[in-house]
Amino acid sequence: MMKKICDFISRWMGALVLVLAILALLVPAPFASVGTWVINPMLGLIMFGMGLTLNPKDFRIVFTRPKDVLIGCLAQFTIMPLLAWCLTKAFALPPDLALGVILVGCCPGGTASNVITYLAKGDLALSVGMTATSTVLAPLLTPSLTWLMADTFVDVDAVGMLLSIVYVVIVPIIGGFLIQHFLPHFTKRAVAYLPAFSSLMIASLVAIIVGHNASKLLTGGTIVVLVVILHNLCGLGTGYCLGYLLRLTHAKRSAISVEVGMQNSGLATSLATIHFSTYPMAAIPGAIFSVWHNISGALVAKVYSMNE
Repeated sequence: MMKKICDFISRWMGALVLVLAILALLVPAPFASVGTWVINPMLGLIMFGMGLTLNPKDFRIVFTRPKDVLIGCLAQFTIMPLLAWCLTKAFALPPDLALGVILVGCCPGGTASNVITYLAKGDLALSVGMTATSTVLAPLLTPSLTWLMADTFVDVDAVGMLLSIVYVVIVPIIGGFLIQHFLPHFTKRAVAYLPAFSSLMIASLVAIIVGHNASKLLTGGTIVVLVVILHNLCGLGTGYCLGYLLRLTHAKRSAISVEVGMQNSGLATSLATIHFSTYPMAAIPGAIFSVWHNISGALVAKVYSMNE
């Protein structure tokens, strides 16, 4: 029964995120009462869960199929940051919202991308390899790209961001990886429940962020919702087109598309909350992206799986 409940939660993660986000928007008080300090521990737990599922063979793809991983990671850290910058200029977003969109664009691939790639019948090994590689590269590339794109209108603490990513992302992943290596029996039992656990954590994280920013979303959220949706859809489309132009298989195109389009928006929100408290609206794009990309991911997985 517990396994069926967990499977149900994992399958309907997008709907769960959407329902909790709408609830937090309409009745923000219970969610806003939870302090923003919980964002980092919750994100760390999600990353810890990712570490539990990692295996040395997940990184072996970097050496056995370096071309595929290189294409995917280059696309990850060029397409989404450039799209973010272009959209902020095209829609003339104010500095705090522009910063939030750029932060989302400069983050590594999201943990949900592996689930979506699996549902899309894409190249799951490539997806996992890209997520792992982009996450390892994130402490260097995310602060550097944010500084490059946003430092003209905000003060970006690249070193502080690097340390935050190490503490919130890299350390928990290493911890999970070590437990998976030294306590394999515990890990084997826990892994079956991890997708549902991660789904609940992501949905709760989104609800807390939306609850804290409900009034701002209701008064000025229309334009940024449009920008976030365009950012995600353009990332998904450009990632797939890149694979098509390079004559990759449909499975590889699907993996690159999903990996590029689905960002670790929870990390973007966390960085905005910690390092850009003087720009309170900077956390909004990450919160919206967290809701939307789970919906679009589920839809695109259906389309890709039908064209296998």
